[in-house]
Formats: sequence, structure tokens, C-alpha cells
Amino acid sequence: MTRAGALLLLCTALLFIMGGKCDDICPASRDTVDLFISGSHEAYIEQVEKYNQNSDVLETADTLKSCVDEKLTAEDKQDALSALVGQAGCECACGACVGGGRGCQGPIQGTWRW
Repeated sequence: MTRAGALLLLCTALLFIMGGKCDDICPASRDTVDLFISGSHEAYIEQVEKYNQNSDVLETADTLKSCVDEKLTAEDKQDALSALVGQAGCECACGACVGGGRGCQGPIQGTWRW
């Protein structure tokens, strides 16, 4: 799997927590990314369930986690963790978790600073 493919899967994983609580979305995002890449299958699904109980979402999360566990190499996982968890800092304007600041792109409405 290419690194771009791995990052696409990571972004997809983050979508699952966006439908729920917002007051702790930034720590939850970091935790979810870490679990998605290197955590156990069960721990990742439990994390997703904290923020979204939709059965379709949970089924998709299950499928994606299985794909990551099967397809990503140890090097891919380490590279993704280094890039997304180790260096990124998230600022959220929670209440509605709306951002619009520099670096704010896509479905995540906080600002990621690199």
C-alpha cells in the first residue's frame, strides 16, 4: 500500500468521530488515529462507538481497521504515526468545533498546525 493510500485511510477513520460530541474532539482525534494505526481492532471499534453508534458507521470502521491491519506494513504504520500523531497539534474552537483558520481543510473543522 502506498503512503498516500495509508493517509487516505487515516482520514477516513477520523470521519467516524465527527458526528458526535465536540468538546473533546481534538484529543479524541489523536487517540483515534493512534488506535486506527497501531491499536487493537477491539480498542479502535470501542473508540469509534464513543462518538457514533450508527451500525453502518461501525461496520465500515470494522472493515477499514481490518484493511489497515492486513495491508499496512510496520514501516507504513510508523511513518503515519510520526506524521499525524507526533508532529500535529490540533486547535479546536469547540462548542461547534468550527475553525476556518490556516490549515483547516476537509471534514475536520479544527486547525491542524504542522
